[in-house]
Amino acid sequence: MQPVTLIRPHAARRAARFFVEKFPGRSIYAVKANPSPELIQLLWDSGITHFDVASIAEVRLVSRLLPEATLCFMHPVKAEEAIAEAYEHHGVRVFSLDSMDELEKIMRATGNATDLTLCVRLRVSSEHSKLSLASKFGVAPDEAKALLFAARQAADALGICFHVGSQAMTPDAYAQAMHRVRQAIVDAAVTVDVIDVGGGFPSSYPGMEPPPLELYFQTIHRAFEDLPISYSAELWAEPGRALCAEYSSLVVRVEKRRGDELYINDGAYGALFDAAHIGWRFPVTLLREPESEAKDIAFSFYGPTCDDLDHMAGPFLLPAVTRAGDYVEIGMLGAYGCAMRTGFNGFGSVETVVVTDEPMVTLYDAAQRPAANNVVKL
Repeated sequence: MQPVTLIRPHAARRAARFFVEKFPGRSIYAVKANPSPELIQLLWDSGITHFDVASIAEVRLVSRLLPEATLCFMHPVKAEEAIAEAYEHHGVRVFSLDSMDELEKIMRATGNATDLTLCVRLRVSSEHSKLSLASKFGVAPDEAKALLFAARQAADALGICFHVGSQAMTPDAYAQAMHRVRQAIVDAAVTVDVIDVGGGFPSSYPGMEPPPLELYFQTIHRAFEDLPISYSAELWAEPGRALCAEYSSLVVRVEKRRGDELYINDGAYGALFDAAHIGWRFPVTLLREPESEAKDIAFSFYGPTCDDLDHMAGPFLLPAVTRAGDYVEIGMLGAYGCAMRTGFNGFGSVETVVVTDEPMVTLYDAAQRPAANNVVKL
C-alpha cells in the first residue's frame, strides 16, 4: 500500500476568498508552495488572478493553464534566456531584482523594454519567522539607493519588495520591514508605484499557532498608508503557505513500531521533507474506529527508504496503542509537501482522494471546530 493524499478543495477556496476579500491589496499566489495544476485552477476560480512564478518552468505551467493570468517573475536571480522567454512568449512584465547586474540583465533580455514593473528586493530581518530568508536575496541598505534610482529610470512602474521569512509568527515582522522600506524610499527620493510585502503569512501547526491573519493585514495596511509613495501606489502580497497548507493531508501506514519510533511509508524524500530536514511538526491523528481512548505519547517517524536521514524527530503525538498496520493522517501538507516529493528508492504517493471534511486545523474558520474523522477505503 502506498501513501494516499487527501485533498480538500473547499479549504483552498476558503483561503483564497479570505485573502481576496480581506487583504487590503492584491494577493499573488506563490506557485512554489504547491504547483498542482488543479490547485492553481481552483485558486483562479476563487479570485486569485496574479501568480508569483520563480522559474521558467513555473512561468510555462501557469501560462499554459491560465493564459489570462498575470505572471510576476519574482526570483531575484534569473537566467537571461528565461527572462527573454518570459517577456517575449508569456507576457511577463513584472520582474524582481536585487542587484545592478540583474537590472542590466533584465534590460538586455527584454530589449530595453519600456513597459516593465521592476521590483527591487530589500534585505530585511527574518527574526520573527520560523524559516529565515534573510541571507540569500535582498539588496543591502548601503546599495539600495543606487539600485532604486537606476531601476526607477528603467521601469514603467517601480516596486519595492521584501520577504520576512516563512511562517512569520507576529505581524511585527511586517511592521519592521515596512520601516526599512520607508527608510529606503526617503534615502533614494524616488517615486514608488508598488509595495510588495512578499510571503511569510503563516498557517497553524503544533507549537506554531499564529495570531489571526486579520492582525497581519491591519498592520501591513497601517504601515502602507504611512509610506511616502505615489497616491495611486498598489499594495501586493505573495501568500503561498497560507493559501495551500490546508489543501491536503497524507494517510500513511505504520509498517513497524520500535518503542516510541514508528516506521511509516512516507518520509524525508516524500511529502515529509520539512519534518525531516528542518524539524517541522505536523498535526497527526490515528485513523481507527472506534477512536482510541489511550493517552497520547510522543513518537518519532522513520520513512520507508534505506537512508538513516529518512527520520522525522517530531514529536508527533499519537495514542500509546499505535501499532504496525495502523493508518495515520498527517495534516497541513498542502504547502511544500507535494512540491518536495521525489521518487527516491522507489517510494511515493500515487493515489489522491478528494474529501470534504475540515482540515485538522484552520485559520479560516472562527469556530475552530475539530475535524471529523475521515473514512477512506485503502
